[in-house]
Amino acid sequence: MVGLSLGEQHFIQGGIAQDLRCDGRKRLTYRPIHVETGVIPQANGSARIRIGATEVIASVKAELGKPSLSQPDKGKVFIYIDCSSTAEPTFEGRGGEELSAELSTALHRCLLGAKSGAGAGIDRTSLVVVEGKICWDLYIDGLVVSSDGNLLDALGAAIKAALSNTGIPSVKVTAGAASDEQPEVDISDEEFLQFDTSGVPVIITLTKVGRDYIVDATPEEESQMSSAVSISINRKGHICGITKRGGAGLDPSVILDMVSVAKHVSEQLMNKLDSEIASAEAEDES
Repeated sequence: MVGLSLGEQHFIQGGIAQDLRCDGRKRLTYRPIHVETGVIPQANGSARIRIGATEVIASVKAELGKPSLSQPDKGKVFIYIDCSSTAEPTFEGRGGEELSAELSTALHRCLLGAKSGAGAGIDRTSLVVVEGKICWDLYIDGLVVSSDGNLLDALGAAIKAALSNTGIPSVKVTAGAASDEQPEVDISDEEFLQFDTSGVPVIITLTKVGRDYIVDATPEEESQMSSAVSISINRKGHICGITKRGGAGLDPSVILDMVSVAKHVSEQLMNKLDSEIASAEAEDES
């Protein structure tokens, strides 16, 4: 919890109203973004993201499993977030557990769409090996190393970068298995398929302070918010998910305006992130 004097609160609110934030940014400007990929060799894919002083790591582990009976044509994706107690004193004990659960739930909504899979930013049909019998299960783990605001957007970016770094082993299915038998598979140790991230969205959180909203809020700015709306948007401009926090209600017209702003900002963030990921991948290969 950030403790601010009344004067500091007025200073932050007044700066945002005049489109000049405490660190010199405009309302819709992000802090510098830095990406590293392949930071966890044991994982199928991994990435570290720094946005300002916020630092998060995401890893992807792929294991063969069985599709659910209700969705035999889709693989499964699980997202777990851990907030390190060294990142923030309030993360110790239940504070960290509650925030981890909140972030995990928000990422599920933003990246995996509805329970039916409609609108999902991660295409789970590509994870099926044999419909109804064998699929890939992706376990995505996120770790908050350092907290300086805007955790959800940073984790979303780290997951996108980690998925772009993910290689899924090539699988050959043994022919001739009866329809009611579980097929045998041969997993390659040398051939890997690159995970397609073209549809994976970025998450834009618009934090409402006074009458205005900002992106990439710092903890001090977040302490002054009335509400925040997080919108995941893919490269085509399609909304994959939306989640809200904060007690204040929002007029539908305000939400529509926030969606419009988020779409505009997402193009810039997507281009920046793709550029950083490409540079990081090039460094890994060199």
